[in-house]
Amino acid sequence: MNCENCQPNSPLLVVLSGPSGVGKDAVVARMRELKRPFYYVVTATTRPCRSGEKDGVDYHFLAQEEFQRMIAAGKFLEKAKVYGNYYGVPRDEIAQGLSRGMDVLVKVDVQGAATIKKILPQAIFIFLTPPSMRDLERRLKQRHSESSAELGLRLAEAGKEIENSSFFDYVVTSHHGELDEIVSEIDTIVTAERCRVNPRNVAL
Repeated sequence: MNCENCQPNSPLLVVLSGPSGVGKDAVVARMRELKRPFYYVVTATTRPCRSGEKDGVDYHFLAQEEFQRMIAAGKFLEKAKVYGNYYGVPRDEIAQGLSRGMDVLVKVDVQGAATIKKILPQAIFIFLTPPSMRDLERRLKQRHSESSAELGLRLAEAGKEIENSSFFDYVVTSHHGELDEIVSEIDTIVTAERCRVNPRNVAL
């Protein structure tokens, strides 16, 4: 990940997104395991905690009332209601990471990425896509967290998100069992961005 023209003092904001079930959580978890030098933003949600998830690590799991209080206080950079649950990106966490001079990674749904694009267009937007819709359906079924109706809804939405992903800067295909390869592709993207003649400057 070395480049003579890198911009070490210009922290980047990397927005990782993609359809539900594509493997965003697994990719971020692997990046943490490999100690990739990012400030990892923990987003907030009102959805129930799934098996194996930890509060404050995977998400900040909040009650509806607490989430609404944070909205009223302007605590979120962006927030949205997705599949009946609220999700939000805490503004303070992004600001904290950037103020430390660290590259910041935030994982959001596609709707959230589109909102952040309008607010912070200098961020780097990476779309994680499945190799096929059949593969995505298999992954969603393996989670055992959605009913048949919910599964159909997520697949239909995923199709629309893939079709309308042109606002992203990069697309990375999420092949099952190839987490290290996916992380390597993200590394390559970050290295390329560090070598830009005109570096991105994110100001929150």
